[in-house]
Amino acid sequence: MTISSIFRTLSKSLLLSTAPLAVAACTTVGPDYSGPPETAGQSTARGAFLRAPDETVPRAPAAAWWEQLDDPVLTGLVEEALTNAPSIDAALARVAQARAGLQSARTNALPAIGASASTPYINIPAELVDPESNRDRFTAESLSLGFDASWELDLFGGNRRRVEASNARFEGSRASLADAQVSLSAEVARVYVGLRARQQMKAMFAEQLRIDRQLLAFAQQRYKQGTGTLHPVEQWRGQEMQTLAETARNDIEITIAQDQLAVLAGREPGAFDILLAAETPVPLPPDQVAIGSPADMLRLRPDIRQAERNLAAANADIGVNVAELFPKISFIGLLGLGSDSIGDLFDPSRLIGLALPRLSWSAFDGGRSQLRVDASRGAFAEAEANYRAAVLGALADSEAALARFGGTRIAFGQVLEAEAAARRGAALDQMRAEAGAIARSDALAANRDLLRSQMSSTSARAELAEAYIAVNKALGLGWQQAP
Repeated sequence: MTISSIFRTLSKSLLLSTAPLAVAACTTVGPDYSGPPETAGQSTARGAFLRAPDETVPRAPAAAWWEQLDDPVLTGLVEEALTNAPSIDAALARVAQARAGLQSARTNALPAIGASASTPYINIPAELVDPESNRDRFTAESLSLGFDASWELDLFGGNRRRVEASNARFEGSRASLADAQVSLSAEVARVYVGLRARQQMKAMFAEQLRIDRQLLAFAQQRYKQGTGTLHPVEQWRGQEMQTLAETARNDIEITIAQDQLAVLAGREPGAFDILLAAETPVPLPPDQVAIGSPADMLRLRPDIRQAERNLAAANADIGVNVAELFPKISFIGLLGLGSDSIGDLFDPSRLIGLALPRLSWSAFDGGRSQLRVDASRGAFAEAEANYRAAVLGALADSEAALARFGGTRIAFGQVLEAEAAARRGAALDQMRAEAGAIARSDALAANRDLLRSQMSSTSARAELAEAYIAVNKALGLGWQQAP
């Protein structure tokens, strides 16, 4: 008899002896999962967001929403971050852990088979074995080879519920990865928009400083000539210092934003300094923004899918603990060969077999098993509440983001009108100064007002882009298919 035939004999014997019980093991205790509770019936039935502005359309939105901003540098940064960011690597590692846990839970339903081999050798004083022996030493040597197997029948579905819970947690880990991708893509875009706004501000602060110094020089000249007071001199000197301070703060924010983008993409600070050095305008969202419907949002948002999978896992955990209230039947099988010489080791007459059924039941454990069931039911109630909170929070996030986007777009248009008016006023004052109708300092002051209006336009443009980013994050966009 070969080793492989011994293995087949053991497996066949164990499976045949337990087959009738395995067929009967079709009961799965605990509640069957019936899906999440109805939480947003009115919103989904309505089919549209309450706060959606006119610039939005209800068609399906694009997952890679940042491409709608038409900025190749931003697109490259987001794609690199989604590939290399440590936060994504950590989420991928959690997915791998959950996948291994699921595979482990599935293998628990299979017999566990092991093999062993030993060659014990004894050499002791003979008098310890037989005080009347004439021998000085007692020696003995034997050889043994064996296989053992154990199998617990899943009579009440405890293992099946464990697999169900593990599968839900695995899917939840994939949703967690998607949620990390949503947050990361939005954060990269938000920091990038802030950087571009600060870079545009830098040139404006330099121009403002030039104007402030010219106005200070005019005030000093008038004071020396006796046609002006000291107050304008000190006023413009203070304004010069204020502009220098604003410039310094702005430069710091530029450096910080560049380093933030590098770290978000999994690179060292300074890695993108050259890439981001060239000044480009703040990207603007498209004229029409696709937002889908509330039902689409609830389906797409990874945090809601994660909350729902946590609920499914908590439901399965109840079944796992309920199964512990019932008896367990397991089998231990042993098949081996033993001999005191290698030549006789594989003699079929030396075959040793053992099949041992075992019944265990924690019926008298002081109520601990029932308490675990009660605790799992409480965990399910908590997961259900968390799911409802996630749905309601997602609806609130989406409505707020859409309302802010609509209001920001209106404000941006108004700021542009104010800038146009300031530009017309500065042009008129320039012509009046050239004609000698007003002092040149008055024309410079008008140019300074125009510059401040342009700064407001840049800030409003950045706020509009950030509001667009917030809309896409609230809609749960930006994730890729998990492995």
